[in-house]
Amino acid sequence: MEKVTNTGRVNNSGLAIKIWILTFSLTLCVAQAAFSQTTKKDTTIILISDFTVQLEATDAMNSLYNYQFDKAEVLFRNFKLKYKWHPLPYFLVGLAEWWKIVPNPKVKTYDEKFLAYMDSSILIAENLYKNYPEYKIEAAFFLAAAHGFKGELYSDLDRKNWMKAASEGKAALKYLEICREKKDLSPELLFGDGLYNYFREWVPENYKSLKPIFWLFRSGDKKLGLQQLKEVSYNAFYTRTEAMVWLMRILAGYENDLQRAYQLSEYLHETYPNNPYFHRYYARMLYTLNVHPKMEQQSLQILQLLDSGKFGYEAVSGRYASFFLGQLYDSQRKLEEAKKYYLLSVKYSEEVEATDSGYYLYSLIALGEIYQQQKDKATAKKYFNLVKKKAGRKDEAYKDAKRRLKKLEKME
Repeated sequence: MEKVTNTGRVNNSGLAIKIWILTFSLTLCVAQAAFSQTTKKDTTIILISDFTVQLEATDAMNSLYNYQFDKAEVLFRNFKLKYKWHPLPYFLVGLAEWWKIVPNPKVKTYDEKFLAYMDSSILIAENLYKNYPEYKIEAAFFLAAAHGFKGELYSDLDRKNWMKAASEGKAALKYLEICREKKDLSPELLFGDGLYNYFREWVPENYKSLKPIFWLFRSGDKKLGLQQLKEVSYNAFYTRTEAMVWLMRILAGYENDLQRAYQLSEYLHETYPNNPYFHRYYARMLYTLNVHPKMEQQSLQILQLLDSGKFGYEAVSGRYASFFLGQLYDSQRKLEEAKKYYLLSVKYSEEVEATDSGYYLYSLIALGEIYQQQKDKATAKKYFNLVKKKAGRKDEAYKDAKRRLKKLEKME
């Protein structure tokens, strides 16, 4: 079977993407950057450049991204003791809950705590915003981030709370514009502006029906947005990792700059080896670029960690890794090994109810093709018919299965 690159949700009409981008919930994803304190003389001191605080924050953030949540949460509680009047500690603990959701958004176990901490961050930031003019930009920074994260959660395919997503996105945009009042944007504050500039133009270009809505928003600039994200990923201290994550997604998914996306995925995985999302994205880029030995090694490792019960490694990562291995062994004519991993990809896809995904549908097609080669036409037909049952009529997988069934009928 030839290499398959379209392995996303085949049946996705794009509605979730439209709502998600429309909310601009991406904006200022790690607003933990600019926090401050008031001295006894009531002099505002911005701690963003304080080296001691940077070291303390680095340890906590590294623990979070490396999925050492117990350690991260202890450090975040220390922040809460120091800055309980500030949205920072509540936002950071909420961010930890967010990264528990990231590997498999279908799991809703962490939603309640995540929303509670974001709401606390919003409540405290609103107090600063309304009552302390010297903190207006900083409070707006956190308000944009917290509302944005909430909007992204509500717009997820498995939650589909479009009204709440739109409401949160509207609030995020309001505070993002207030942040832009600070003309000399630091690399930290530049992050949200870069995302806005890119997606403000990308969405109406790719979803023509949304063009009229975007007349209401200031213009963006995709090229400038990419430059800004690159600057943040190179020069920022606090927002650097989140900028890299979004830059990686954009370069791989929209800009076709696969080599640069691969380099970012490799860096993120090597820097945070316990992060399952970074691990599977790295494996995905290795698969896309045909780096077979490394891809095989990483995919097998993902499945091993999944089997061992390591936190964050679950069926979503399993269906990625299994599919990649099935494709590899299929190309090497190791058909029994290929069948084993295609079946595993099917199993994991069914576990997470992703039977409209490319990983599932193309695993079924591959199994049908292998059984056809092995002269087992009845089993081949079973898999091709299953594809027709699960895929939408406009999907390429549906059309492919239909062609294969017709060919089998002619042969008979």
